[in-house]
Amino acid sequence: MSDQPTPVEALLTLRHSIDNIDAALVSMLAERFRCTQAVGALKARHHMPPADPARETRQIARLRRLAEEARLDPDFAEKFLTFIINEVIRHHEAIARSETDKTSA
Repeated sequence: MSDQPTPVEALLTLRHSIDNIDAALVSMLAERFRCTQAVGALKARHHMPPADPARETRQIARLRRLAEEARLDPDFAEKFLTFIINEVIRHHEAIARSETDKTSA
């Protein structure tokens, strides 16, 4: 008898790890969006634009460096962050519209 796990056992172990990582990613994204919602509210109250292209450019460059250090495809990391940034901007625009509706009512 071998102490090595069977391929099925090894697969189940790896999938369990992936499931745990996915749960952590969802929690981290939820926390990130709570922070960006607060940013959006602050921007709306002070009539600041929903998007900040200079910051977005810096963040993408930063994430690409982090991805390279972690041996993750930097193009993938950029696509992922760009998707998140676009969603954040959409949220900020909605917050700004809501704030405008409150002040014009």
